[in-house]
Amino acid sequence: MKPAEARLVRALDAADPAIRLYLFYGPDEAGARALAARLGKAMGEGVERVDFTSSQLKSDPARLADEAASISMFGGRRWIRLDPATDDAAEAVAALLEASAAGNPAVAIGPGLRKDSKLVKAATASDAAIVHACYAPEGRDADGLAAEMGRALGLSMRPDVARRLVAAASNDRAVLAQELKKLALYVDAAPDQVREIGHEALDALGAGIEEGDLTRLAHAVFGGEAATADSELKRLTSEGIEGVPVLRALSRRALLLAQLRGQMEGGEGIDRVMETAGRAIFWKETAAVRSELSRWTAESLSIAIGRLGEAERRLKTTGYAGSFVADEEILAISRHAARRR
Repeated sequence: MKPAEARLVRALDAADPAIRLYLFYGPDEAGARALAARLGKAMGEGVERVDFTSSQLKSDPARLADEAASISMFGGRRWIRLDPATDDAAEAVAALLEASAAGNPAVAIGPGLRKDSKLVKAATASDAAIVHACYAPEGRDADGLAAEMGRALGLSMRPDVARRLVAAASNDRAVLAQELKKLALYVDAAPDQVREIGHEALDALGAGIEEGDLTRLAHAVFGGEAATADSELKRLTSEGIEGVPVLRALSRRALLLAQLRGQMEGGEGIDRVMETAGRAIFWKETAAVRSELSRWTAESLSIAIGRLGEAERRLKTTGYAGSFVADEEILAISRHAARRR
């Protein structure tokens, strides 16, 4: 781990009172959200989270510093999340970093920010802030990250096992973290009780490894189980997995279903379609995929893919409030599938 990243991890895990702001920017939004969730965990059970958007702070720049210095109504700890972070919040962030006091830490998630943006420059210039550029790990860096994250949980693994884990998680740090936790539980590993994992452990966990932590959500959405989809979205959010990574995983699922459904509408029987899909469908998912294909047409799947793409665009729009629109769109798609029994 690089010195700067090691300092970041230490500060997050200790909820360092000297750090008022953590700014995560760059294309790896999932990695940024996983780091933000790490601070929330370090703050302890029952901690209150206060959410802001950049547009809210643009119209009231003093609000961030006021919230950082305020005391919870019930006397508990709290932390602040600014999402999405854009240059509209630069004045508010400057006020926070220059304030005489601030007891509640803030995390800003800005996947659209650049190194030369006003917000990044303002945070970089302060000793009370840590700025971290998030990029999806690749190649040996990704393998090394998987091994390093595993060691923290008491797991050891060969490079080929780490490589398979990274590929299964689609280089998504948040998903990788969840899969490593499952593996640690499976082999009864702990920091003081190291266990080696191999391909047999990954095989034993089956779809959970190969499809990441989003399989149940995909089944619920395209299988018309809206209540389950809602609970899965809430669970994933609590684990730092939300927004763009979720939308893209569902888009991949919709594209697969659209391809298979197109073959069916071209005259192929469902048995033949499932057979020719090969490794695109994990064997344990065969029944679920059959059910999903019976609820959708190629045309309706095309519409769903467009709506998921539009939700991602809106999620990245300046001033958009969290992942609310994305969740609503996902649930609307699930309700559509429920009507097509």
